Amino acid sequence: MDLCRSLRPPLLFYLALLTPIALALTAALRPPSETRCGVVFVTMAVLWISEAVPLAVTALIPVFAFPLLGVLSTATVCGVYLKDSNVMFLGGLIMAVAVEHCGLHKRIALFVILRLGQSGRMLMAGFMATTGFLSMWISNTAAAAMIVPIVDAVVQELAKIRSMRKQHQRRWRGEVKGEATGEEDVEGWRSHANIISKANSHTDSNRDGTVNLEMSPYAEIPEPEGSKEELGEMEEGEGAWKEREDSEMKALRQMFFLSVAFAANIGGTGSPLGCGPNIVLMGLLQSTYSQPTGLNFATWLLYNVPGLVACSVVGWVWLQVLYGHCRTNCQSLLKGRKTNEAAEEEEAAIRCVLEQQYYQLGAVSRREYVVLLSFGAVVLLWLFRAPGFVKGWAQLFTRAFGDHISIRPATPVMLMVYLLFCIPSGRGRNKDGRMEGCLTWEVVSRRVPWGAVILLGGGLAMAKAADTSGLSAYLGRQLQVLQVLPKEVVALILTFLAASLTELASNTATASVLLPVVKDLAVALHINPLYLLIPTTTCCAFAFMLPVATPGNTIVLTAARMTTQEMMRAGVVMNVLCVLVVNCMINTLGVFLFDLNTYPSWINSTTTTI
Repeated sequence: MDLCRSLRPPLLFYLALLTPIALALTAALRPPSETRCGVVFVTMAVLWISEAVPLAVTALIPVFAFPLLGVLSTATVCGVYLKDSNVMFLGGLIMAVAVEHCGLHKRIALFVILRLGQSGRMLMAGFMATTGFLSMWISNTAAAAMIVPIVDAVVQELAKIRSMRKQHQRRWRGEVKGEATGEEDVEGWRSHANIISKANSHTDSNRDGTVNLEMSPYAEIPEPEGSKEELGEMEEGEGAWKEREDSEMKALRQMFFLSVAFAANIGGTGSPLGCGPNIVLMGLLQSTYSQPTGLNFATWLLYNVPGLVACSVVGWVWLQVLYGHCRTNCQSLLKGRKTNEAAEEEEAAIRCVLEQQYYQLGAVSRREYVVLLSFGAVVLLWLFRAPGFVKGWAQLFTRAFGDHISIRPATPVMLMVYLLFCIPSGRGRNKDGRMEGCLTWEVVSRRVPWGAVILLGGGLAMAKAADTSGLSAYLGRQLQVLQVLPKEVVALILTFLAASLTELASNTATASVLLPVVKDLAVALHINPLYLLIPTTTCCAFAFMLPVATPGNTIVLTAARMTTQEMMRAGVVMNVLCVLVVNCMINTLGVFLFDLNTYPSWINSTTTTI
C-alpha cells in the first residue's frame, strides 16, 4: 500500500476512472450473472487495496453497479446497507462513543494496570489486557489511541530515571568535573528514591489498586536543590534520552508499543461487535439460513474469549523472547520481581506516574456510572436474548405476538442508546436550557466513524450479490479440488490466506470477499460451514505486520519511532503463531461447542429476508 500511495497522482486517479468504464463494458457484453458480479468484486478489491478513493466511497459502488448490471435491484441493495446486523454495529459504535466521552475507558485502563503491577513483565500484561478488553467493545483504533499516551508516559519516566541514574554513576566515578563528591551525590540519589517510595506509599494501605484522591502522589516531592550548573546539567541529563535512546530503552519502547498494537487487533475477535468481519459473518448467516446455526452472542464469547486470551499470552511471550535478549541491564525488570534496588526505584516511579494520571480523573461521575450500567445491561441482554442452552427473553415476545416477531441484537442496544440520550448527566442545562443527557447528538455525530458503517454495508451488499448471482457457489465448485485434502488442512490454508490478505486491504473488505466463497466451499466439501467460517473470520483481524493494515498499527508505529521492517519482524511471527492458535481452537473447543464433526440440518434452511 505504500507503493500505491507513492503513485498518487495520476495513476490512482486513472485507476478510479477505469471503474465506470469496466462496468459499462461488462454491461454491453452481457456475460452470465456470476461474471458480472465478479467484475464488481475485482473492481472493488483493486480500489480497496490501492485506496485510489476512500474505502467508504468504494463501499458505495454496489448501490449503482449491481442494479446497472442486473445483479440486484436498487431496493434490495440499499436495504442491505441497514440490515439489523449493521444497525447493531452502529449501536455498538454509539455505546463506544459514550464510554470514550465520559472517560470511563481511561479509568478502567489505569485501574487494571495499577492492579497488575509495575514490573516490566506485568506492565506489558496490563497494557495488553486493557487494550484487548476495550477492543472487544470499541474500535481497535480507539483502544490503541487511548492506551498509547499511557505507555508513552511510562516509557518516558523509565528513561528519565535511568538517565538520572547514569548521571549519578558518572559523578560517583568522577567522570563529570566540578560536581559534588561521590558520597554526597549517592546520598542525594537515595533521597530521591526515598521520596518516590514515600509518594507511592499513599496507596500502600489500599493494595486493591485504588488511589487516595485527596492528595496527589507528587505533593511531597520538593524542588531540586543545587547550584545552577548542577541543575542545568541534570536537566540536560533528563532530556538527553529524547535524542540518544540506547538500545535497551529502544527495545523496551518497541516491546511495550507493539504489545498494544497486537492486543488491539486480537481484542477485536472477542465479541461480535469487536470488528467488521464479525458483523459480516453474523449478517451472512442470518441472511442465508432461516434456522439457528448455533452461533450467537453467548456462544461467540464462549468460543472466542479463550482464543483471545491464548493469542494474547502467545504475543506476550513472543515479545519478551524477541526483545528480552536486547536488554542486558534490565533482566530483573523483565523477570517481574524486585531483585535489586534499581528495579524497586523504577517500579515506584512508574506507579507514581500512573497514580498521578488516575488522580487527575477525579471521582467517578454520575455519567460514568450511568454509562457503565447501561453497557453492562446491553451485554447481559445480548447474552440472554437467545443463549441456546435455555430459553431467552426474546422468546417471550415471539410467544406473545407471534412467530413473525423476531427480536435480534439491534433492539436492546438501540434501547440503551435512546436511554443514554434521555438520562440526565447531572451537569446542569445546556445552552438551549435543556437538561444535558449522558450522551448528546453533537458528540455522536462528530465521533461516530460513519465510514465504517458504510464500509460494513458495502461488504454485506457484496455478500448478498455473490449469493444471489451464484458467484460464491461457482467459486466453491472450482475449489472442490481441495476435497482431496483433510478439512484441517483446508482450514489452515484459508486462515493463512485471510491473515495475508488483511495486511493489504481492510479487514471488513477481506471478510466481505472471502466469507461468501468459504461458505459455499464448505457446502461443496460437505463440511459444517462454521468449521471454515469462524477461523477465517477470526484471522481477518490479524493485521500484525504492516502499519498501513490498520490505523492502530500506524499510531503505534509513529509513537514507538520504529521502522516498518521492525514491525514486520515482530508481526510475521505473530501472524503465524496466532493462525496456529486459531486452528487449534477450532479443532478442540470449536468442535465441542458447535458439533463441527456433524453436517448440520440447518444447512438446508434458506431465507429470503433481507
